[in-house]
Amino acid sequence: MGNADEKTIPILPCRTLQPVLDFYTALGFEVTFRQRSPNPYAVVERGGIQLHFFGMKQYDPTVSYSMCYVRTDAVDELHAVFRAGLKAAYGRIPTRGLPRIGPLKDTTYGVRQFLLTDPGGNCIRIGQPTKDDPHHRPAPEETFARALHHAALLADSKEDAAGAARILDRALGNEDEHPTPVQLLRLLVLRADVADRLADEKTAVTALARAAALALTEEEREAARDDLTRLRELLEA
Repeated sequence: MGNADEKTIPILPCRTLQPVLDFYTALGFEVTFRQRSPNPYAVVERGGIQLHFFGMKQYDPTVSYSMCYVRTDAVDELHAVFRAGLKAAYGRIPTRGLPRIGPLKDTTYGVRQFLLTDPGGNCIRIGQPTKDDPHHRPAPEETFARALHHAALLADSKEDAAGAARILDRALGNEDEHPTPVQLLRLLVLRADVADRLADEKTAVTALARAAALALTEEEREAARDDLTRLRELLEA
């Protein structure tokens, strides 16, 4: 039994197959199987990733809880390729609604990841381990590190943009303490990100303008590399 060749393949729901297949084709997947009757069913593949989908007319993608985890050793490359594919197919990079692609970032549980949600509402979490211990680290004690920790968890792991916005607004409105320049950049970029997801254009524009105006040293820019990348993405969106 120890030498058995086994593989787990998720079977995910959608209302209709074609928008989902078009989405994955834009990401560089190949449709390797398609059945229209008696039951709509399709398979897409890209490298070692294989996803199966079934159609269900009464299914509502906006309230989907379907999720799949893809483990990779090339998460930066996949994020860049997927963003480019979506921009080519849709004329823009969708960051809210369905479908959408999220930012690439390091998590508190030792994984560098991004979230991808298809037109069927299925969330594909694509991650690359950066540490051997897959557990959440304790929340930091320092005020702004703690705010970033909890806001990022709400925004990305729980997809609670409104909850994240409340935490970030409290941190940004703190008059008793002041964040470091890197912390301020991270707070503002994440605030703009969640504002974008909430379709709050005014807050997003204000936060982006403040973030873009920050003067950082080379050392600070290196420490905030992912956040500066996300800032550019949001400014270009």
